[in-house]
Amino acid sequence: MKFLTLTATGLALALGAGAALAQKTAADGIAEYRKMLEDGNPADLFEAKGEDLWKTPRGPKKVSLEKCDLGLGPGVVKGAWVQLPRYFEDTQKVQDVESRLVTCMATLQGFNADELMKTAFGRGEMANITALATWIAASSRGMKFALPQGHTEEQRFYELGKRAFFFRGGPMDFSCASCHGVDGQRIRLQDLPNLTKNPGDGIGFAAWPAYRVSNGQMWSMQLRLNDCYRQQRFPYPGFASDVTVALGVYMGVNAKGAESIAPAIKR
Repeated sequence: MKFLTLTATGLALALGAGAALAQKTAADGIAEYRKMLEDGNPADLFEAKGEDLWKTPRGPKKVSLEKCDLGLGPGVVKGAWVQLPRYFEDTQKVQDVESRLVTCMATLQGFNADELMKTAFGRGEMANITALATWIAASSRGMKFALPQGHTEEQRFYELGKRAFFFRGGPMDFSCASCHGVDGQRIRLQDLPNLTKNPGDGIGFAAWPAYRVSNGQMWSMQLRLNDCYRQQRFPYPGFASDVTVALGVYMGVNAKGAESIAPAIKR
């Protein structure tokens, strides 16, 4: 009887070790898969398109975006991404890269801001905004996030983003924190980073925009958040609405010191 007990215990330990090994292998396999795709990341095409869009005179005014101020001065792109969202004096609003691009496209190029924000993701000028955001993010690749929090509005948006992150509701009673509020959670064999703190270099906020292999699309942070609301069964938020920008502030401030790898590649 004693022999059987020891054998059962040994079997249980072996099975547990095997399960742990299998889990580790699955996570490692996904990491290796992404690594293999990095050299041919289709995001490179969107990045090149974005740079061309930035420099090409367009819109009713036939003007380029080269005087657009992304927070570091007119035309300064390098380093801007890792300090966004931030407060802008001219709009008296906290803006992320996409809402700021809408402002520049409207004021410099003459586009209708309301029409831009009503355009579906991946279509028309919205596809161009995604490409521009991809190039802007790529221009800060390897730099560390350091979102400013000196203005009272930046501080308010951080608190608003924190509340939105933990707010539970909808038919699934989900919040952002349901998936990204603790360490060690996984879904579909993928690790879910804890975004209530700095998850590390190239993880979470520091990986977007990103190319989604599963659907062949380039996803900006606005689209990533939009899809999170879909998965929570919430109504879709308006493009560049305060809640999406505030969530960006919350995640971006929490990512302070993390190195950006955007544009990344995702499942």
